[in-house]
Amino acid sequence: MGTSTDRAGGKGGAWTPLKYAATAYMNAAGSGRGNPTAARRVLARHVAVLGGAAGAVAGAGAGRASAQRLGAVLAGIATDGLGAALTDQGLGHLVGGDRLTVLDAFAGMVAGDGADIDGQAARDAMFDVLADLFPDADSWTELDAVRLDADGVRQLLESFLARYVYNRIPVIAERLARLDDPAKAQRAEEDLQRMVASFVHLQLPDDALTVDWAGAEGRTIIDETLRAVYDALAVLEE
Repeated sequence: MGTSTDRAGGKGGAWTPLKYAATAYMNAAGSGRGNPTAARRVLARHVAVLGGAAGAVAGAGAGRASAQRLGAVLAGIATDGLGAALTDQGLGHLVGGDRLTVLDAFAGMVAGDGADIDGQAARDAMFDVLADLFPDADSWTELDAVRLDADGVRQLLESFLARYVYNRIPVIAERLARLDDPAKAQRAEEDLQRMVASFVHLQLPDDALTVDWAGAEGRTIIDETLRAVYDALAVLEE
């Protein structure tokens, strides 16, 4: 439960109202009652800690770069399969490998090694997406047999961005980890994740497979999506 990107947080300023909101959300989760108001407060108040909507987008370097790389690889999988997509990214030596080796290198190529907080948020989100993309594939043959269409590419990119945005929320995972009931903590986390996901909608042309994800077009799409998400989250409490 939670994410390794979580921080205990700073002191004063925007941190204080966020910590109050996270504690209120934890208490509501512990009582077994859903509290949409507390959830909205957590999501709204964490944006200020990231420097407001503009600061949150400006600081999303790892998420932006990872989303662009992920889009390029997903489009390649949709067109030619995993083997060809990995080869195009300079990872041809992974073709025929076992699941763990392939997916770990895939995640590293897209999201790096998670050397800082933002990078870890992207890396954690990437592993979640890989679990969705290859839920039952164990052998290389099964991995390479997975195919996507344009809608699948869009859905996985939106899922990545939603999980990345959630992973950047400080304090909340630490608060939920205090609960004695792991099931309640998990439900509370999933409720927040669903709320974040409801705001993530890529502004795409007609076909996600025609986007140059690695170039300026892909960057613009990701930036506009992140900007819209953080603008929406910032005013949730209002």
